[in-house]
This record gives sequence, C-alpha cells and structure tokens, in this order.
Amino acid sequence: MAMDFKTEETFRDTFTFRNSDEAILRFPFPFPEDKYMYSVNIEPHVKEGNSPVFLSAFDIDEHYVAECRDRALTLERDPMRCQVLDHMGPAQWDTLELIMESLAEDYPEHFALERSGDRWKWTNRPLGLEQTFTFGDDSTLPCPPFEYITRQAQGDYVLIDQRDDNLFMDGGMVTTQADWSLDFDLGMNFVEWHGPVPLAHQAGIFERALKFLLRLQLGAPVRRLNWTMTVNPRLDTSPENYHEWGPDRASVTPQNVGDKLHLRVELQTLFRLPRSNAILFCVRCYLIGLGELARVPKWGKRLHRVLSTLPQELAEYKGLTRYRQTAIDWLAPLDDGAEIAKGTHPEVEQLGAEVA
Repeated sequence: MAMDFKTEETFRDTFTFRNSDEAILRFPFPFPEDKYMYSVNIEPHVKEGNSPVFLSAFDIDEHYVAECRDRALTLERDPMRCQVLDHMGPAQWDTLELIMESLAEDYPEHFALERSGDRWKWTNRPLGLEQTFTFGDDSTLPCPPFEYITRQAQGDYVLIDQRDDNLFMDGGMVTTQADWSLDFDLGMNFVEWHGPVPLAHQAGIFERALKFLLRLQLGAPVRRLNWTMTVNPRLDTSPENYHEWGPDRASVTPQNVGDKLHLRVELQTLFRLPRSNAILFCVRCYLIGLGELARVPKWGKRLHRVLSTLPQELAEYKGLTRYRQTAIDWLAPLDDGAEIAKGTHPEVEQLGAEVA
C-alpha cells in the first residue's frame, strides 16, 4: 500500500513537523512500566512486536522524504557527519546490500532492486532516484556506497569493526543524533564511546552488552529502545550545532510545553554484516510532541510517572533538568493514579483530542 509522505515538513527553522493519527498510534513508546532505569533491554529484531515500527528491518514512515531532505541539508553544511575509515570498504558494500534488499522486500511499492550478477539497478520512487551500478565498484556510484544508501534511509548508521575482542566505531552517517559526535567518537572502542552514561557502568551493563554483541550472529539482528527529550521537533541535536539548539531548552514554559517538548525515542538495531564481519548499528529517531502523546491516555499517565521517579543522574545525563518539572506539572492532570497495565501498547484505536 502506497504511503502518504509529508514531503514539505521541516525539522529546523519553521518546525512544521507533525504526526498524523496513524503515526501517533504506531509510535514506539519506550516505557512498559511506571519507572525507568537504564538497561540493555536487547531483544531479537524480528518482524513482530507491539508497534508497526518493528514489522520491517528498516522502518519507513510518513516522514521519510522530509527526513532525507533534512539529512541532505545537514551534510551540505557539514560533510564530516559522514565518515568511514579506509579499512571499512567491504562493510560499506555490506550496508548497501542489506538496506537495498530490505527496503525492496518490505516496501516493494516504493523501492526495487534488480540484479544480474554484479550489475545492479536500484529504484527509489519516493525520492525519484534510479541508479545502475556494479556491486563492489565505488566508481559506478555518485558517492561512496555507504553514503549513497544511508542518504536514502531514516535514522543514523554506524559501522562497527570487531577486532581484539572489542568493538570500534570506524564509520558512520550521523545527522539525527542526541548530543554526541561522530567526529569525536570515530575510532573509539565500545567502552570509550559509552563513557558518559551514568549508573550503567557501575551496574556492569556495558561489560555484559559488549560480550553479547561480540557473539552477534549473521541473520540474527537485535534491537532495543532508548529515549530522551528534545525541545522542538529537531532531528539534528549534535554537539557541533549546540549553539542552535541549546538555547531552546530555556524556551519551555507551562503554556507551550505541550507543543514544544518532544519525547525522542531511538529504535536501535544491530546487524552482523556478511563479508566484513562488521556490525551495522542503526539508530532510528522518532519524535512525538507531549500534546500528541497525551492523546493516548495510557502513555500520558505513564510518562508522568516515569519523569516523576527518574533518578537525578539520568535526568542530568539526558539533559532534562531545565524542563523536567514543567513537563511533570503539565502531565499531572492527565494522571488519575489508577493502575496501568504493563507493556507499551496504546490500548486505543482512536485518539482523543489533542491536549493544549
């Protein structure tokens, strides 16, 4: 079924991004319980789950065209947001193959991949692209293969090399990140790039996660959800552009919090790649305004409880301290204190009116 893409919406300057009712109901709400503590929470990335975002290898939604345009704007300003170390050439082609195959299989009305030996033809109908190329020959594409295909996919993509019983961030396309820098982290090992996360190190979470990922098998991808909050529906909240988005944190008031403050959820997936044995780490960003989220009563109540009980260290790490109480106060009238069933399913098929 063809998708109705919101081709003109923006994630900067005018901030015209909005979610349709369908997009709200498919949002990957990340809180199955009333309290939150950082955890690995990894599960198999299979085509099932309590949100439609889990039903394909790489989720495509109504914001696809606009997000690809926003990525192009970011890359035009800062080409260093896409970098791959020289030894990761095979991983670049692995990534192109995986994403092209997956999109063509999951969305045949929008994408097509035809192959005759090493001669491939790729069709991307939403972006109006058609490209014939020789697989493995960089000169037959308009830019390197990793950049070529990740310019056509929602979310960020990191290439992780495995060597010496460790994982290293050796490439990436990163334009929608939550306050971290590819340019700074490039070449770091697993523990180094997770260094800023509080509480998790003491709990041994990253040591267990590293051991798990070193054993990640081809054909058995995994996923987890992570979250933070963002003022305005801005995709690019990078350290490089802090001067643009940092001041937004002071703009939240009791009157505008429902419109300006957004829950930012990352669907993080990891795939073992076949030729390079590298790992592709995908970080797909979803945004939903508090006013939109509150149209699902279960979610409005639960977010109120999560924010109210969030450990201070995590609130500071996620950058929530300036507007956390404002959000709690805004959500409080929506929470009647009644018990909420565990899980994240919205439990409604039609949405209520948007809360101002």
